[in-house]
Amino acid sequence: MRPDPQPGRNLEKFAHYTRSWMRPDSEEDAGEFRVWETEHGPPSHSVPPHLLVKAARRAGGDEAARALSARLFEAYFSENLDITDDATMRQLWEDAGLDEAAFDHTRDEDLLQEVLEEHRSALEYGVTGVPAVMLEGNDVPITGAHPRTLYRRWIDRTLAQREAAGSEAD
Repeated sequence: MRPDPQPGRNLEKFAHYTRSWMRPDSEEDAGEFRVWETEHGPPSHSVPPHLLVKAARRAGGDEAARALSARLFEAYFSENLDITDDATMRQLWEDAGLDEAAFDHTRDEDLLQEVLEEHRSALEYGVTGVPAVMLEGNDVPITGAHPRTLYRRWIDRTLAQREAAGSEAD
């Protein structure tokens, strides 16, 4: 997660970094990932897409926010679009079927402060990127694009540990 803009990021270095996406892409039930092959981006920072999802929640509720979030991941990981670009964000907003006038929520100072506070909180847990997942009762996050098998093993191991701890308490 990068809350501050980093204009002029090196596109070649970023494209090289995206080769790591091929690991989760190789899974049978994975989403689509593509090594960065376009002239777009890379994204300058993480605040604009986070604001976009918060604005979608405000404009259309949880379902709209989930739809837009899924569309952002698709645009970034499989279409190689700069999801911090205003025109791209507007198009994704439209793709999610949200009211064009409600796009102005992305400029709301209260939502910006909410995103920045969530960023600060995430850093306290060691989260440094997106996606990031934490299990309730487990203070170790998994950050970045990973194979689903990694998440499944993590969940299964955690459930087994909790079950064992519950058995020992009996």
